[in-house]
Amino acid sequence: MLQYLQNYNPLNNVFLSTVVAALPIVVLLYLLAIHPHKNKYGRIERGIFAPYAAITAAVVGILIAVVVMKMPVPSAISAFVMGAMYGLLPIGWIVFSAIFLYTMTLVTGKFEIVKNSVASISPDRRLQALLVAFSFGAFMEGAAGFGTPVAVAGALMVGLGFRPITAAVICLIANTAPVAWGAIGTPILTLANVSGIPAELITKMAGRQLPFFSIIVPFWLVATLVFMDKGKWKDVWEVWPATLVCGASFALTQYAMSQAGNVMLVDIASGIVSMVVTALFLKVWQPKHIIATEDALSGEAAATSAVAVKKQQLPRYTTGELVQAWLPWVLLAGAVFLWGMGGWKAFLNSISCPKFNMPYLHGIVFRTPPVAHGNKPELEAAVYTFNWLSAAGTGIMVAALISGLFVLRLTPAQWSETIRRTVVRMKVPITVISTVVGLGYVTRYAGTDAILGLAFTKTGAAYPFFASMLGWLGVFLTGSDTSSNAMFGSLQRITAEQLGLNPVLIVTANSTGGVMGKMIDAQSIVVATVACYEDHEEGMAAVGPIFRNVVWHSLALAILLSALIWLQAYVFTGMQVPFTP
Repeated sequence: MLQYLQNYNPLNNVFLSTVVAALPIVVLLYLLAIHPHKNKYGRIERGIFAPYAAITAAVVGILIAVVVMKMPVPSAISAFVMGAMYGLLPIGWIVFSAIFLYTMTLVTGKFEIVKNSVASISPDRRLQALLVAFSFGAFMEGAAGFGTPVAVAGALMVGLGFRPITAAVICLIANTAPVAWGAIGTPILTLANVSGIPAELITKMAGRQLPFFSIIVPFWLVATLVFMDKGKWKDVWEVWPATLVCGASFALTQYAMSQAGNVMLVDIASGIVSMVVTALFLKVWQPKHIIATEDALSGEAAATSAVAVKKQQLPRYTTGELVQAWLPWVLLAGAVFLWGMGGWKAFLNSISCPKFNMPYLHGIVFRTPPVAHGNKPELEAAVYTFNWLSAAGTGIMVAALISGLFVLRLTPAQWSETIRRTVVRMKVPITVISTVVGLGYVTRYAGTDAILGLAFTKTGAAYPFFASMLGWLGVFLTGSDTSSNAMFGSLQRITAEQLGLNPVLIVTANSTGGVMGKMIDAQSIVVATVACYEDHEEGMAAVGPIFRNVVWHSLALAILLSALIWLQAYVFTGMQVPFTP
């Protein structure tokens, strides 16, 4: 059988090979965020329509795989098709199901009750963002991952009155600190599998890094929201008690669970504790000035606004009305938790979970040293698992169907309207998600992503800093901390051992650094636009502006985390988790 051995220096020049390997990503970013064009009103804007950018980048990626990397044409196409199918299931299916449930609550008018009951906890948009985007989003990440928190929290925030671009940016920033333990710990479990380091040690090391950022991110989130609303620093610090309670309660739970070696429930427990503690705190404390509109207010204007908000009488609802409005979201949370449980997932997979060896790809592609662990080529399996029953999107759809039939009791006309609006909203974004993920799979199987990763390993004593940046790059390329860990986990351990560094620290850095790249990967941004923009054309046009908004936050947080890991390697060495091979 024909074999394709990945070559990490196809042009016999490391610099040129690295530049060429980066071209598909550069093309995608340039077209999404920089390329000038005229909109329909004749105004110059940056970034072209997202589907065109994704398709162009995918074509460039396939051409480089075939022409430069010498990958067989059928193998390159097969890799793209496999990625596109993964973009449909599980990622696209999760977003479709979440938007379906959200649209159902809009069509029946029950979301208005949800919105008003959240406002009754606090009418202040800064505090609503903490509760929904950070605490509830972290719970959803821990239970399901793969875009679920951005899809669900984004839709909730728009329903609460946030501008679509604001909701998208805030949810993307919030979905950072919990990602390493997302989907019941899947990224760390994957990292343990490929690196050979026990998952309990990795989770303990991650628990000595990410809780710092679990405190920082809520403040970062509030500051971003305030400045997007043209506010001032005093509007940020005005809510510092609630921000600290939200972040600290999450961080302390995250630390305690991780140091106990619990891999699967870290974020679920942390998200629940943060939601409950923050909500209880807001029963006894509210900021002096309430910011309940898009425009951040200060001084006398804010005082006036606060009085006006206090005078507003939110509608009163019966217990039955509140239960009916909230039950679909409770069912959604319960479903994603149940579908994330290993036992339930295994049971569903035992009923139906067909697997397909991708033609012209499986059994053909081999990683080579130093990316392969060992001194010989290592097979890069290409098996597509059609886990339609155990996919998190199926759990969300089950919750939606139960809600529609027995809780909200939709009429035939309402069912029809819900389906129509969801399909119209999703048809273009699903195409973009599939195309972007397809590109990611081409770079993975061709080996161009490994070329980019190897560039980081040439940094010597500075490698602890760049180890996390490699994870950041991996998530940016693949859209998944799990995929980044699978791609670079073995390479991280090999490099650590060659440099005499603690493998636990360096391997963990791949996952913790990766979480900071989650907000800028193309598929997450597209998911955010789907959740926050009802008009798909408007949403696709917003991909570039959203990327330009979040990229600097991503880089800054990644640099801070990288600095922490470097300090743990050489200064605060007592923070390391010991490892004996």
